[in-house]
Amino acid sequence: MESTSSTPVTPSWDVFPQRTLEAVDIAVLVLYFVFVLAVGLWSMWKTQRSTVKGYFLAGGQMVWWPVGASLFASNVGSGHFIGLAGSGAASGIAATAYEWNGMFSVLVLAWLFLPIYIAAGVTTMPEYLKKRFGGKRIQMFLAILYFQTCSQSQCDQFAEHRMLQTSPSFPVWCFSALPGGLAAVIYTDALQTFIMLIGAVTLMVFSFVEVGGLEGLQTKYFHAIPSSRKENSSCGLPREDAFHIFRDPVNSDLPWPGVLVGMTIPSLWYWCTDQVIVQRSLAAKNLSHAKGGSLMTSYLKILPLFMMVMPGMISRVLFPDLVACADADICRKVCGNPSGCSDIAYPKLVLELLPTGLRGLMMSVMIAALMSSLTSIFNSASTIFTMDLWKHFRPRCSEWELMVVGRVFVLLLTVVSILWIPLVQAGQGGQLFIYIQSISSYLQPPVAMVFILGCFWKRANEKGAFWGLVTGLLLGIIRLVLDFIYPEPQCGESDLRPGVLKYMHYLYFSMVLATISTLTVLVVSLLTEPPSEEMISRLTWFTRGDLPAKTDLALTPNLCAQEHWDVLCWCDPLLTAVSIGPTNSKGDSKLLTTLLWLCGMERKQPSTETTAPAKPEPIPGASLEEKPLVKHILNINLLLCVCAGIFLWAYFA
Repeated sequence: MESTSSTPVTPSWDVFPQRTLEAVDIAVLVLYFVFVLAVGLWSMWKTQRSTVKGYFLAGGQMVWWPVGASLFASNVGSGHFIGLAGSGAASGIAATAYEWNGMFSVLVLAWLFLPIYIAAGVTTMPEYLKKRFGGKRIQMFLAILYFQTCSQSQCDQFAEHRMLQTSPSFPVWCFSALPGGLAAVIYTDALQTFIMLIGAVTLMVFSFVEVGGLEGLQTKYFHAIPSSRKENSSCGLPREDAFHIFRDPVNSDLPWPGVLVGMTIPSLWYWCTDQVIVQRSLAAKNLSHAKGGSLMTSYLKILPLFMMVMPGMISRVLFPDLVACADADICRKVCGNPSGCSDIAYPKLVLELLPTGLRGLMMSVMIAALMSSLTSIFNSASTIFTMDLWKHFRPRCSEWELMVVGRVFVLLLTVVSILWIPLVQAGQGGQLFIYIQSISSYLQPPVAMVFILGCFWKRANEKGAFWGLVTGLLLGIIRLVLDFIYPEPQCGESDLRPGVLKYMHYLYFSMVLATISTLTVLVVSLLTEPPSEEMISRLTWFTRGDLPAKTDLALTPNLCAQEHWDVLCWCDPLLTAVSIGPTNSKGDSKLLTTLLWLCGMERKQPSTETTAPAKPEPIPGASLEEKPLVKHILNINLLLCVCAGIFLWAYFA
């Protein structure tokens, strides 16, 4: 046994990616950074970054293809490449259900939720809840809660750390997110989506050629067993249902009722109410472009099974002693995680299969995935903090102040996310992607149900929504804490966890949370006074076509306190105020002017036009009007996309 135990612990995994990069690989990486930098600078020059609308909503002028590319790139980060491949190596294709669930949810956003958000004229999701329910406690509650989505940023950075096997690299992605705003994020996302698809499809082709195609994978996967494992146990053995998405409802890792219902609820939250996703759709020129972007994203969501999950399974076939290690001591030596090393499946494949040059391309792909995901998260988190929290405490702030606060907050998020990485490594239990989804199932269902009821039930009121959120989130946090106190036992160990953890899968718990939250909102709303008319008009599906109130058509800007410069206060998230900033005196240095331009804080010369009170601009945002021909084309594509999704579910069920 000693000889077999030592076999998997070969020095092959010590050959980390950065030690194998040759001159050609480095040249590819440098070329990638040059392209990203060029696109970032071009978008900074092209867009109006010095206004709130320009920085947080890209001026509302995005067409369908960069919106669709940004939606896909924002969703697919490094955690997807590492996590989905790792889940595929560990348990088969079941994790693909999350991706294909998103195929439908992103379409629900465009066809059902987005018309409501556009009619409401909102910039952030907490702002919508404030308009819909009134008061400020729900808006503040949600604004704080939305920062939990930054957990994805730590998971993505941990995934990059796994890929590079070194300390977290310098966050170059902040360059595009910090000065350029949403426009820079969307344009760089479009470039990085193109790079991701080229690199991932290239590795997919090499992988399937190596294993003998899909038939070879289906045959060889079940023989991918590590040479050293515990006898008379299932540790290290592939699952018999590895090539099925629908699995046993009681004893499987992803029970099919939970996949159909419990998985759909957090998916609706993410795709239909999460600031990161909705903000990109709101940046579209009109509803038709937003729908086109969602369709593009939905079609792209077909690919993760073939370019992430199955390559992870192929990696297990090729390197079973490393990727599928079943002994805690060996796993600790291989990857530093006693729970398992399935998350090394993708980077191991990159190292062993790709020739020189293509390895550099795949490194670019991983960095592109990290950059696109983190810039999206940080830009949206900055939007929420600035517009929902900072403006709450400083309602008479200047637009210049909002711009500074938004950029500084991005820097703070960067530091916090890097410091959180060790906790992610300790808590993800060998499957990074499943860790991300379990956290989502504890916190997102109550928020999703409040949004759904608020959008589609006119009787829902503030008291019902608030207590539905509090009740559901309290239960979710209790389950989350219990998961950290009682981690899932390793293979072969006795399960001593409480019954609520041992017998209730996190997807079933998601269903329970959604039910309790929904009942709370229904009961409390019916027992209390109904919402006023202004909290319903243009804020639900049934009232989205109401004419806007007169107060919405002409909002009077208030002057802020003038300390060192004259500036109009940005009094409503829907108005684009005139950004004046401190006047540029003759003594100002050119270096300072250049620095301000790079940060998106261009300063304007005072003039009679800017010093005079500005007329309020019309409410920005996409238009609900659609050309009949374009609308029919989009609806036909909607039908085709839904049919494709149903076919894939049925084929792999």
